[in-house]
Amino acid sequence: MALDGIVISNIKHELNETIAGGRLYKIAQPESDELLLTVKTQNGQYRLIISANASLPLIYLTQENKPSPMTAPNFCMLLRKHLNNGRIVQISQPGLERILDIEVEHLNEMGDLCRKHIIAEFMGKHSNIIFCDNDTILDSIKHVSSQMSSVREVLPGRKYFIPQTVEKCSPVATSYDEFKSCVLSRPVNISKALYSAYTGISPVAAEEICFEASVSSDKPANCLEENESLHLYNIFDNIMDNIKNNIYFPNISYIGDEPKEFSSIPLEMFDRRTQFNSISELLKEFYSKRDALTRIRQKSADLRKIVSTALERSCKKADIQEKQLKDTEKREQYRIYGELINAYGYNIPEGSRSFTALNYYTNEEITIPLDENLSPQENAVRYFSRYNKLKRTFEAESVQIKETMAEIAHLESIAASLDIAVSEDDLAQIKEELIEAGYIHRHQQPSKKAKITSKPLHYISSDGFDIYVGKNNFQNDELTFKFANGNDWWFHAKNMAGSHVILRTEGKEIPDRTFEEAAALAAHYSKGHGQDKVEVDYVLKKEVKKPAAAKPGFVVYYTNYSMIAATSIDNIKQSG
Repeated sequence: MALDGIVISNIKHELNETIAGGRLYKIAQPESDELLLTVKTQNGQYRLIISANASLPLIYLTQENKPSPMTAPNFCMLLRKHLNNGRIVQISQPGLERILDIEVEHLNEMGDLCRKHIIAEFMGKHSNIIFCDNDTILDSIKHVSSQMSSVREVLPGRKYFIPQTVEKCSPVATSYDEFKSCVLSRPVNISKALYSAYTGISPVAAEEICFEASVSSDKPANCLEENESLHLYNIFDNIMDNIKNNIYFPNISYIGDEPKEFSSIPLEMFDRRTQFNSISELLKEFYSKRDALTRIRQKSADLRKIVSTALERSCKKADIQEKQLKDTEKREQYRIYGELINAYGYNIPEGSRSFTALNYYTNEEITIPLDENLSPQENAVRYFSRYNKLKRTFEAESVQIKETMAEIAHLESIAASLDIAVSEDDLAQIKEELIEAGYIHRHQQPSKKAKITSKPLHYISSDGFDIYVGKNNFQNDELTFKFANGNDWWFHAKNMAGSHVILRTEGKEIPDRTFEEAAALAAHYSKGHGQDKVEVDYVLKKEVKKPAAAKPGFVVYYTNYSMIAATSIDNIKQSG
């Protein structure tokens, strides 16, 4: 997901098309490692965000402003002193490095025309924004001393250079012979050979090149056939030609609703991807969605811990109860022993340690152990006593284990709800369910119930039918018993936690394709979403009943159809 040289090249082209020739109207430093440059051009005003954040370095154009600190940091003040109202001459990229050089023309104190450079380096924890006069560092947003790095000091007065810690080739102009020498001579897999041989090639881009060349990325580079090598080079060369000619395809690949990777070359190895007209739009969309998902996961961490702890405790309780239930399996044998002693015990000699009799239930002879110190009648009473004790234990444990299994199913359904929560309102509903179930103590009774606007997911099938998916148990109950009509279809993953899915019929006949899509949604939003296929039950909603005092989301049905459904929902359109 990191910015690679290809994406940086795309950004360079976009910035040269938009802000090159514009004037630096405002310079701000909203964060300790971030700049916000406002640029006025003939075509309007642009804002450029440059972040040297160690975990998330980025650069893109935006229309949004950010609040700045009351007192500007020293680095920001220095940039303002030198570059305010300066003209951006050009934006360049050395080779295909993850570096952008913004060259700014300005007048110095003497009125002479000068040029200085804002150099942004996007290299993970080594990311930095460096202000230079030719090759001399004037200052940087992060100072790097010799104690911090033995490779390069980034301090005022030091010379600026790009450290060559790993010897790599430039991919932009590579002949087939050079390609064979740099890549195909390496005894590592092809993907690794590509991104370790050339600057600017990320692992994702390397995997995509292998995919387009129909060559396994795991195959050792030095074991390729000549035709495979040539085909791989041609794909690589075509991509580099596009970069040289400023032809880019900014796109994001998704797994489910979550953005996974982005690039400025088409990621055809992924089934689901979205194309963007601008790399800035892509980066803004990608990082905002990732940030939202990360924030929801962080906020749900406490709830997940509560659910997992309760689930672990319930599973341990179920194991103990099952063991105790197994111990009661001999109860019927003890009852039969007692009955047979009562039936034939008149001829048992005193002091006998065992007694053989015909079992009139099976017509087989069985040997019954006896306590030699007890009379036959007392032995019979002892066996009946054991039987009654185990019978009571069996009845009690049967009820308890049923309750425990229901509790486990309920907790698993809540865990599944946490997996698909996409907003704070979703989490609020789940928390309310945990409070009502007694897993969380309510600190104080609210004077008025807070309004929660979380709604079920809404999809539209390929044939235009509405399909609704509950995101938690409260929504499941609402969908099934208040929203759905009797002749709507109800779907649920078989024998596992999952969402209730309602397919609205509106009195029309439903095509098979729509049934398959509704079943795919039930499979996807279930505990089995990590599998390729899941068995799904479906039934008319009027056949679904809720037992008295059942937990939220729990229903029963006695007649149903079933189908095997794929868990992928990439081709199903989501509404809103």
